[in-house]
Amino acid sequence: MDAVIPDGAVEAERSGFTLRLCSATQRQRIENVTSFVGEDASGQFGVLAGHARMTTVLNTGLARYCVDGHWTYLALPGAVLHFRHNELHVTARRYLCGRDPEHLSEALAEQLHAEDERLHDFKENLGKLEQEMMRRIWQMERA
Repeated sequence: MDAVIPDGAVEAERSGFTLRLCSATQRQRIENVTSFVGEDASGQFGVLAGHARMTTVLNTGLARYCVDGHWTYLALPGAVLHFRHNELHVTARRYLCGRDPEHLSEALAEQLHAEDERLHDFKENLGKLEQEMMRRIWQMERA
């Protein structure tokens, strides 16, 4: 059975696709990406130029993309991925890029640990604030 190839897919395969990375503090546009590999709840998957429209949520961890035969890794604390019109959009709270996957994994783990500690401190301070407010309300009612 012959595969049905969408109009423009052959040209798209030759030129690659555009990867747009976006976080709260960074934006990058990478041209001529030939392949993207990520993982979602269903498992690992790949995206090539001319891929059908898709949207998924990436798991926390590493993804990678290839430009000119060189792989670059992305460390992501989860992300939303959307592919349409030969553009791949990856949106995350933050991301790290680099060629050394071990270093990126460690750096992401450190960032997530620091974020967890800040969240714990925030919740603890919020609890103290709530207690102080209740104490002052109680004092005002007694007066």
